[in-house]
Amino acid sequence: MLARLTSNSARSRGQQSLRSFATLEKSSERAIGSDGRHEIWRGDVDHDNEPKVKRRDGSYQPVSKLRGFINYERNPEPYRKPLDRILDWEELNPVGEDALKHDAVEQKVQAARCMDCGTPFCQTETGCPVDNLIPEWNSLVYEGDWKNAIDRLHKTNNFPEFTGRVCPAPCEGACVAGLVDSPVTIKNIEYAIVDKAWEEGMIVPRIPKERTGMTVAVIGSGPAGLATADQLNQMGHKVTVYERADRIGGLLMYGIPNMKLEKDTVDRRVNLLREEGIEFVTNANIGKTVDINELKVNYDALALCLGATKPRGLPIPGKDLKGVHFAMEFLTKNQKRLLLTKEGKLESHWDKENFITAAGKDVIVIGGGDTGTDCIGTSMRHRCKSVVNFELMPQPPSERAPDNPWPQWPRAYGIDYGHAEVQAVYGKDPREYSVMTKEFLGDDEGNLRALVTQDVEITDMGPKAIEGSEREWKTDLCVLSMGFVSPESYVVDELGLDIDQRNNIHAVYGDYRTSAEGVFAGGDCRRGQSLVVWAINEGRGLADSCNNYLLQKREDESALSHETGAFANLSSMSPKI
Repeated sequence: MLARLTSNSARSRGQQSLRSFATLEKSSERAIGSDGRHEIWRGDVDHDNEPKVKRRDGSYQPVSKLRGFINYERNPEPYRKPLDRILDWEELNPVGEDALKHDAVEQKVQAARCMDCGTPFCQTETGCPVDNLIPEWNSLVYEGDWKNAIDRLHKTNNFPEFTGRVCPAPCEGACVAGLVDSPVTIKNIEYAIVDKAWEEGMIVPRIPKERTGMTVAVIGSGPAGLATADQLNQMGHKVTVYERADRIGGLLMYGIPNMKLEKDTVDRRVNLLREEGIEFVTNANIGKTVDINELKVNYDALALCLGATKPRGLPIPGKDLKGVHFAMEFLTKNQKRLLLTKEGKLESHWDKENFITAAGKDVIVIGGGDTGTDCIGTSMRHRCKSVVNFELMPQPPSERAPDNPWPQWPRAYGIDYGHAEVQAVYGKDPREYSVMTKEFLGDDEGNLRALVTQDVEITDMGPKAIEGSEREWKTDLCVLSMGFVSPESYVVDELGLDIDQRNNIHAVYGDYRTSAEGVFAGGDCRRGQSLVVWAINEGRGLADSCNNYLLQKREDESALSHETGAFANLSSMSPKI
C-alpha cells in the first residue's frame, strides 16, 4: 500500500513538473535571434568576458548547466541553404567562417542542455550502438575542455568524423530531454569535437609500443573493416586490409555521396591509420583475383568485413530496360566521376559509358531511407528535370504514435536534406506514399520510358494492392533503393562458411567466430544491412574476439615450441645406435 502511495506521489510530482514546463514553453518568448543563435548581451564591463545569453524566460544570464534544457532551446546547426548547396558537391554542413556555423557560445549553450541525467538513455541499447560517453563529452565541451572531450569520444568511437556526419542519431531519439522537450543536439556536438580536434592537431598517430608477432588479414575496408583494423593494430597485431575497389573506405568512399561525407575526410583518417602501421591493399578482390586459401595460410586470422552488397531487386516486367539501375551503381559511378574531376582529369577523358547521369531526366527513386535520399540529392545536383520518390509504407505520423514510445527511435515524418532540396526547387515533397511498382515500360530501343504503379494498403498479411488504382508515371531513369539482402556469396562459398536464414555469415554476436577455424565475421555481412555506427560496433567487437583468439594461439604455439625443443634436447642426448 505504501509503495503504491509513494509511486502515485512521485507520478503526481512528475506530472506537475511537466505541466510547469509546458506553461513555461507557452509563455516564453523565443531566445534564438535572427542570426540563428541564442541572443547575447554584453555590459559595459563585460567585453573581455563571455557574454550573457538569453533564456526562455527572457532574461540574460551567464551560460549555466543548471536547468540546462529548461533554460535554453534546442538549436541544431543548420545545413547550408538548399538553393546554394545544390550548385556544388561540397558538404551539407557549414564549415570554416560560414555564418551558419555555430560559434563557441552557441556550442556551449547546446552542450549545457545536457544535464547529465541519472540514467542516460542516449548510451543504452535504444540509443548509441557504440555506447558513446555522451554526457561526459557534452560536459567537457561546456567546460571548454576539448582535448579531454576528443579523448572520451575516441574511447568508444574510432571514427566520430564519420558518425557525426552520416549517423541518423538514435542517441537523440533516446535523449531523456526528449520526454518533455526537444533532445540535445548530440550529433552536432560530436562532429564539433572531432572537427576541432583535427584542426588543432589533437589527433596524432598512435604507434603501438609493442608487437605481438601475430598477423591478421581484414577483408573489406568499410567502417566495420577499418574499426577492426584500428583496434587490432592498437592491440599490437600486424594488420593488412584488403579492398576490392581502387580506393580505401568501402561504403564511406563510394556508397555515401560527397555532400554528406567529404572524401578528404575519409582519406585523412585512412592516412592516419597507415601511419600507425596498418597496411592497405587495393584492387584485391578476395576470392576472385586473390586466393582466399592463400591468405588463410599466410595470416594467423582472417576478419571478414565484406558488407551486405547484394541489392534487393524488383522482379517485375521490364526490370532489365536501359535506365533502371541499383542505387549503389548510381552513387558509386557518380563518386568516381567526381574524384576524377578533383584529380584534374579532363572530362573528354572520362569513360562516359560507366557514368549514369540524371541531367535533364525524369527521375524516380524507388525506396526511402538514407540511400534513397542520397539518390535524390545526387539527381538534383545533376540538374534532373523532375524527381519522385516512391515509398511502399504509408506516410508516418507527425509525432510519435502510441506504439512507438520514447526511448525508441521516433518513427515520425521528417524532411531530410534531399527532400528539402526538391521542395526548394520544385515546391513540393518528392515522396509518394503507399505506392507499389507493377511494371516498367520501354520504347522500341529498349530504353525505359515509364512505369506503372498501384496504390497499396497495409493489412495484417502485409501490403495489398488496391484494384483499379493503376497509374502510369513518365520516367527515363529509375533508381532502385530498396536495401540489401546479404553479402555476395563467392567468399563464403570458397571458405565453406555456415550462413543464417538471410544468407548472412553465421557468427554469434559478441563472439564473431565463423564455422571455419581462425575466420571471424562482423558488420553488415554478419548482421545484415545497418548503420555506420553499428558497423563500428561490430568491428570493435570482432577485434576483441579475434585478439583473444590470437593471444591464445600464440600461447599454444609457444607451449608447443617449448615441448618440441625439450624433446629435441633429449633426442640429442640419446646414444647413437
